[in-house]
Amino acid sequence: MLGDGKEGTSTIPGFNQIQFEGFYRFIDQAMGSNLREILENVCYPEIFLSFLTDKEKKKNWVKRKCYFGVGIQYFLNPYVRNYKKNSFTKGRIGRRNINWRLNLNIPQNNIFLLPRDILAAADHLIGMKFGMGTLDDMNHLKNKRIRSVADLLQDQLGLALARLENIVKGTIGGAIRHKLIPTPQNLVTSTPLTTTYESFFGLHPLSQVLDRTNPLTQIVHGRKLSYLGPGGLTGRTANFRIRDIHPSHYGCICPIDTSEGINVGLIGSLAIHARIGDWGSLESPFYELFEKSKKARIRMLFLSPSQDEYYMIAAGNSLALNQGIQEEQAVPARYRQEFLTIAWEEVHLRSIFPFQYFSIGTSLIPFIEHNDANRTLMSSNMQRQAVPLSQSEKCIVGTGLERQVALDSGVPAIAEHEGKILHTDTDKIILSGNGDTLSIPLIMYQRSNKNTCMHQKPQVRRGEYIKKGQILADGAATVGGELALGKNILVAYIPWEGYNFEDAVLVSECLVYGDIYTSFHIRKYKIQTHVTTQGPERITKEIPHLEGHLLRNLDKNGIVMLGSWVETGDILVGKLTPQVAKESSYAPEDRLLRAIIGIQVSTSKETCLKLPIGGRGRVIDVRWVQKKGGSSYNPEIIRVYISQKREIKVGDKVAGRHGNKGIISKILPRQDMPYLQDGRPVDMVFNPLGVPSRMNVGQIFECSLGLAGSLLDRHYRIAPFDERYEQEASRKLTSKQTSNPWVFEPEYPGKSRIFYGRTGDPFEQPVIIGKPYILKLIHQVDDKIHGRSSGHYALVTQQLLRGRSKQGGQRVGEMEVWALEGFGVAHILQEMLTYKSDHIRARQEVLGTTIIGGTIPKPEDAPESFRLLVRELRSLALELNHFLVSEKNFQINRKESGICACGNYRVIGDEKEDPKFCEQCGVEFVDSRIRRYQMGYIKLTCPVTHVWYLKRLPSYIANLLDKPLKELEGLVYCDIKNDKLSSPSINLGCPRSDMSLFFKGVT
Repeated sequence: MLGDGKEGTSTIPGFNQIQFEGFYRFIDQAMGSNLREILENVCYPEIFLSFLTDKEKKKNWVKRKCYFGVGIQYFLNPYVRNYKKNSFTKGRIGRRNINWRLNLNIPQNNIFLLPRDILAAADHLIGMKFGMGTLDDMNHLKNKRIRSVADLLQDQLGLALARLENIVKGTIGGAIRHKLIPTPQNLVTSTPLTTTYESFFGLHPLSQVLDRTNPLTQIVHGRKLSYLGPGGLTGRTANFRIRDIHPSHYGCICPIDTSEGINVGLIGSLAIHARIGDWGSLESPFYELFEKSKKARIRMLFLSPSQDEYYMIAAGNSLALNQGIQEEQAVPARYRQEFLTIAWEEVHLRSIFPFQYFSIGTSLIPFIEHNDANRTLMSSNMQRQAVPLSQSEKCIVGTGLERQVALDSGVPAIAEHEGKILHTDTDKIILSGNGDTLSIPLIMYQRSNKNTCMHQKPQVRRGEYIKKGQILADGAATVGGELALGKNILVAYIPWEGYNFEDAVLVSECLVYGDIYTSFHIRKYKIQTHVTTQGPERITKEIPHLEGHLLRNLDKNGIVMLGSWVETGDILVGKLTPQVAKESSYAPEDRLLRAIIGIQVSTSKETCLKLPIGGRGRVIDVRWVQKKGGSSYNPEIIRVYISQKREIKVGDKVAGRHGNKGIISKILPRQDMPYLQDGRPVDMVFNPLGVPSRMNVGQIFECSLGLAGSLLDRHYRIAPFDERYEQEASRKLTSKQTSNPWVFEPEYPGKSRIFYGRTGDPFEQPVIIGKPYILKLIHQVDDKIHGRSSGHYALVTQQLLRGRSKQGGQRVGEMEVWALEGFGVAHILQEMLTYKSDHIRARQEVLGTTIIGGTIPKPEDAPESFRLLVRELRSLALELNHFLVSEKNFQINRKESGICACGNYRVIGDEKEDPKFCEQCGVEFVDSRIRRYQMGYIKLTCPVTHVWYLKRLPSYIANLLDKPLKELEGLVYCDIKNDKLSSPSINLGCPRSDMSLFFKGVT
């Protein structure tokens, strides 16, 4: 019999005597199993029987019954058992997991918790105590499942039906009380269903608006996996083990693509070939090998993380289509979450591709094997921020997945069947085939959620015959059916006069004049009419007190006309809101009409829709929506869409596909840019110091291969981890010579001689030049640049607001003060801390002086930040007496005696020459050391306990002061009794008079 080595005793790991008696009684009475059935269904009946035959059980049964009797009676109650019936329901997935974990063969249709399940769980715990099992890994994917959108909608449907049930019960109860007969029309209503789903799609954290910045963003956003949401984790409570990469993620979740910030590791992306199985688990594809020979037959199968642990899976070191490649004798393989090197004959499965464990965004990075994982993460995220350009271009160096990503995103228009093109224009394509005529509509200047322009361009001509699956029209970021997010431009890695310091980028004006990085953006502006207490608002062109120049683009209805070019401040929609004017605001003629005829002259104020600061463009669409209702007034909603053409500017953000990002610092004339040996100027200059420290050497490979492809007029598609062809395949590919001998430098391979644009002298050493694929990101200077002359202030602190949307300004903090002090700009610093900040009266006087003219007065009273500091200290029972600010408009109750409020003090040694009293305050001067000490002494409004004694016992303090404990209640003050200086003390006659227990001041 298993035991702990003591005679007559035995133990179950994790159980004591009281817990086992409750466990046995729960199985016996609550779930209807007797002792015989229990002993027949356990693997260790001796241990169970030892507890039941123990003599001590009978003696302690009555005493121990109280510990678990209440809980057992709860389950024995028949009403509770019927009410809790759903609590024992585990579902199909729960039954499957219990059978798999506890090695049971209970049918799948039995979804309730059985006594056999609990007994098997107890057996498993006993076996684990003696090394006969393994612990569960909570981070393993076999212990997790995907909750799809259908599961969430099913939960919302159950919630809606529960609400409908409560409404039906309440309606029936009210009808019975009022002796009425309820009808089905009164009982059943769609309101619970409508409100539940509206709140789900509008307020649920996992219900997000599709990000449509570019085609890659659309397809990646739908493949996100999240630990967040109701019932999940939060970014502040998740630990590092949950965020970390787990070996079971292989082929299911991308180890690279995740969010940056607090949610890192909690939001992942589905691997490129992974799928969701029938049981909600992620599955990855593998090739199964039937015969270990050159002509081996293979078939593909999908395995979940719980199944692939039992197979030896070889890494994707050989191409799936090339079966003639001779396999090596020893290959790297994965077995039970470990990577081993085994013989080829022992391999069971093989990966289909070496990059099948990456996401879609990560798989689009060429030479990813030469990059650091952190920079690869940045690159996969920044590709989703690329803005579609007006003249898109396919990448010279790609990975081969660009076409499939574009097709799966649904952006290009695809021919559904073969036929002949009858008609094509900008908004539709008419196709004739199979006896039918099909009209394919095209997207034309449609706004996305990120204000980018979505547009389809026809790629076929009238009379052309096409095949099924052929590209009919390209999207905004596709060319020839392939993803095209950026441009191939000529780049040099060299420092240039400090303009590319710290990831800054120097660009040529050719990128501006040639519209290389020009993008179109569409802004939406909205206005709505309401009903006020004085009457409804109205849309009109007759807006009083406004210049005619601002109303030049309005039609007769007061709405801006299509095709109009609008600038900042122009009126887009004219609207008047009625209001009641004061008697003093009426004109004399209005008063005369009111006095003679009694006509009430109506007044109104203009609440027009104006183009905000920084906005300009062409009006491309106006939508006027009128809601028809039962009332006499119908509200109106007007939306105006304005298209903007944005060239590349200083402050825009550009990035490559390897995490190399930067801000444009200067746009140089083409004649000043460095140029090649054939006279071509460089388009962009990067800092070479950003490559070795970031360890993203893949950009150098792409740069060199891109230049070779440009000179040879070829495009390359290099799949990630290309060493499956041969060792160092990527390095040998970039060394391919071109027909231009000047490109290759024998002494410096991969580099070339370039010349300084201003003098024509060659640089001292050759530099790396090439043609990488550079993206223009959505972080643009037009959306972020902001300036403010005057605006709103915060109510509490009277500081400037933050942000461009609130017309915010620059707040001056501690570090900003240090920067201004470093340059010795005393007057600018004073303005920043008073006029331009929180000095209410001073900034009002400055505005008046600026308009009228004159000298700007100096601020005399305290700014609002100082007043706020005093109020906060008073809330803490601290009285702050100021000495450096003159008191006129700022009231503090009293001044400390003996201290000069002007800040003067007596210099030692000059008592005869200097006066002893201040002329303004009439206070005697004191020594500077005493003055500094007294300035740090703050008068308290109520006595508090000294901080030295906060952690002491009252009895210890009484012994220290040699006083009874009851007399400590009377010690509530201390005195300062010395003309020169004395520390706070307690006048108690105790030997430790230099210590203060209670005091009125803080030093």
